[in-house]
Amino acid sequence: MKILITGANGFLAKNIFLLFLEKEHQVIGLLRDRNKIDLPEDKNLELIETDLTNLKSLETKFRECKAIIHIAAETRQDLKNINSYNNVNILITENLIQMAIYCGVKRFIYVSTANVFRHGTLTKLGSENEEIKVPFSKSYYALSKLKAQQSVLLRKKEIDVIKVNPTFLIGPYDSKPSSGKIILLGYQKGLIFYPPGGKNFVNVKDVANGILAAMEKGKTGESYLLAGENLSYKEFFKKLALLTDSKTVFKKIPKYILLLIGFFGNTFGFIGVRNAFTLTNMRILCTKNYYSNKKAKNDLNINFSKIDPAIIEACDWFKQNNILS
Repeated sequence: MKILITGANGFLAKNIFLLFLEKEHQVIGLLRDRNKIDLPEDKNLELIETDLTNLKSLETKFRECKAIIHIAAETRQDLKNINSYNNVNILITENLIQMAIYCGVKRFIYVSTANVFRHGTLTKLGSENEEIKVPFSKSYYALSKLKAQQSVLLRKKEIDVIKVNPTFLIGPYDSKPSSGKIILLGYQKGLIFYPPGGKNFVNVKDVANGILAAMEKGKTGESYLLAGENLSYKEFFKKLALLTDSKTVFKKIPKYILLLIGFFGNTFGFIGVRNAFTLTNMRILCTKNYYSNKKAKNDLNINFSKIDPAIIEACDWFKQNNILS
C-alpha cells in the first residue's frame, strides 16, 4: 500500500516510517526541511519538501495513495491565542481531507491527542466516550485539535475517517527533542523538583503500531486512545532514576507555587511577552490525567508495553546523538 504521511520531520513520524517500511509499505513523507530528517535511504520512501499550503501541487501524489496519515501540527504551548493554532491545526487539516476526497484516497487517519477527551483518575480512567474538561478545555492546543477532529468527522460519509489519540510519547528518534525533554530534565540529576500531577506515558513504538492497526482495522468515525502507563510525575522520575542507576532526591513543587508562576506567566503574556508558564499550563502540571487503552486493545488487537523499555531506548538514542552525555 502507498501511504502519505504529513509531519515527516517529527518524532512520531520517524518511528512510523521505520515500522511501515519494515512492513514493505510505500511511504511518501511531507516535510518542511529535508535537511532535518535522519532516516536511512529506502527504495520505498519518498520525501517531499512542502509547507502544506500548496496542496494542488501534490495532487498527483495524493492520487497514488490509498491512505493519508496526518500528523503535522502546531504543538507549542506558548502561543498567545487560539487563532495562532487555527491555520495549522484546523485549516490545513480541513484542506488535506478535502484534497484526499477529491483525489479518491480511501482512508484518512487523523492523529489527534488524548486530551481532547475527559481525563480520569486511576479508579476511573478517561475514555473515548467522555468530553474534554478543565484544565484542557482551556488549552488552545487541545481545543484546536478537538475542532480539527470534529471537522474531519463531518466527512466520514465521503472518506473513511479514523482518529487516533496518543498520550505522552517516550522513545527514540526524538531529535527536537519534544516530549523527550522530560528525560533531559531528570537524567542523572541529584535533585529533581516534580509537579504534583501525572499523565499517561506511552511507548512511541506502540503508537506507531496502533496507527498501523487503525489504518488496517479501524472503523470509520471511531477514535482510539493509544495509551500506555499511568504514572504521577514522581513515579516517572523514580523510574528514570532507577533505570539509569542514579541516586536522586525528589522534592514536590507545591501546587500554589505553580499557580503563582502561572499568574505571573499570564501577566507577562498580557503585556506581549510570550511564555509557556501560563495558568492553564501550570494547572495541567497539577492534574493527574490518566487514560484507558481498552478500546484500542480490544478493537485493534494491539498490546501496550510498560514505559521502561521506551525510557531506556530514549536515553540510549539521546546518548548516541550527543543530546545526553
